Amino acid sequence: MDRLSGKLLVPLVVASGLFMEGLDSTVIATALPQIAHNFGEPALNLTLAVTSYLLSLAVFIPISGWVADRFGARNVFCAAVLLFTLGSALCGMSSSLHELVAMRVLQGLGGAMMTPVGRLVLLRSFAKSELVTALNYVTIPALVGPAIGPVIGGLFVGYLSWRWIFYINVPIGLIAAAFAWRHIENFRVDSPLPFDFRGFVICGGGLALLEYGLENTGRHMVSLPLLLAAYGLGALCLILYRFHARRAPNPAVDLGLFRVRTFRTGVLTGGLVRIPMGGVPFILPLLLQVGFGYTALESGLQTACLAIGAVMVKSVNKSLLRRFGYRTVLVVNSGLVGLTMIGMAGFTAATPGWLMAGYLLLAGAARSTQFTAINTLGYSDITPDLMSRATSVASVGQQLTMSVGVAAGSTLLALLSAGGAVTVLDFRIVLLAYGAFAILIASAFLHLSPNDGEAVSGHHVDHGQALPDA
Repeated sequence: MDRLSGKLLVPLVVASGLFMEGLDSTVIATALPQIAHNFGEPALNLTLAVTSYLLSLAVFIPISGWVADRFGARNVFCAAVLLFTLGSALCGMSSSLHELVAMRVLQGLGGAMMTPVGRLVLLRSFAKSELVTALNYVTIPALVGPAIGPVIGGLFVGYLSWRWIFYINVPIGLIAAAFAWRHIENFRVDSPLPFDFRGFVICGGGLALLEYGLENTGRHMVSLPLLLAAYGLGALCLILYRFHARRAPNPAVDLGLFRVRTFRTGVLTGGLVRIPMGGVPFILPLLLQVGFGYTALESGLQTACLAIGAVMVKSVNKSLLRRFGYRTVLVVNSGLVGLTMIGMAGFTAATPGWLMAGYLLLAGAARSTQFTAINTLGYSDITPDLMSRATSVASVGQQLTMSVGVAAGSTLLALLSAGGAVTVLDFRIVLLAYGAFAILIASAFLHLSPNDGEAVSGHHVDHGQALPDA
């Protein structure tokens, strides 16, 4: 194989990892009711299998860059793919909820290393003039995974077994690891900066404890003193980490980045909107199957419309930002995202399939625009020397808020059902709460200047005509 062909395999290998992660993040939601039935657990308890994975990503992402610099990008990427693959196989072999949650954490550890290190491999393998082409190879599989995940989940659950939603990653992972070992250069740093292990443990422990508390609120699975202790210790850890980060020369999560207004808005305010957006893909399949009696395949086909709508509008988002700017797009689209969630609360078992699918395509398009805007705004004023840290912090925030979205929705359902069967009305209340929260947060984007993020969006308002900052 010539050098050019070998180099073109690099983005495809990285894309394989992103495909597995994107597929895995959506395929499990369709199978939750069937896994719950198999384990003899209430369906709501199975959201632990979702949030444990997302939280594991959030906790371990900060260490990924240092590990790649220390041990080499190829070595770490291959190990991450194999660890994710092993976690997938063990998830498929699980016989209880506790086993599944533990294996999902293992999967999350692999995923936390796989995605950022894969991105690092691309940045170091290609010149800037070649980067757009390389990223195109990566982007398509990363978008396809979430789009086909619900359908594959429905097919496996309906015709094989839910265990195959995890086993499918095994051949993909083994092939990706083999090609990565052969074609990816082992980039490494001779003298990497010392890693902030103390800060990593304090911050990660705080996030895990708070998530544990949120997940168990209203479920009566743990005692009240233990629940309060989790909340209290989690909050204390995060307060301690704030003081630690001020003194540490190279903190695990650099809180100083939040002094940059656009980064703070993209990660924090954008993260608040991401909370209900993260919960919808996991609440919706439960509504369709538990509430309306859909089969797993029927639910998967409908849920896939969210991802398909996102893919359809992807090429339009850049033009929207260039034409209207970040402030207008984020304020208006946050409201639209909220309204689409409120509209989902109006679904009934008698809603025509074509009407529901069309509506979910629209909702997916709004979600895509929102994700693109908040993800790119955060990097608009970050200098190149801080880009690696910013990527790590933003990735932690992204996974954490999505995890909170799922946990908050399942907790509210548990409180509404009061330990009994979850009703359609309960699902509707959660969707209404999600939508109202997104609309409420929309006004927080008004503090942006019309020209904020112009280096990325290309939108510029003449200063003589610009509105004053809100």
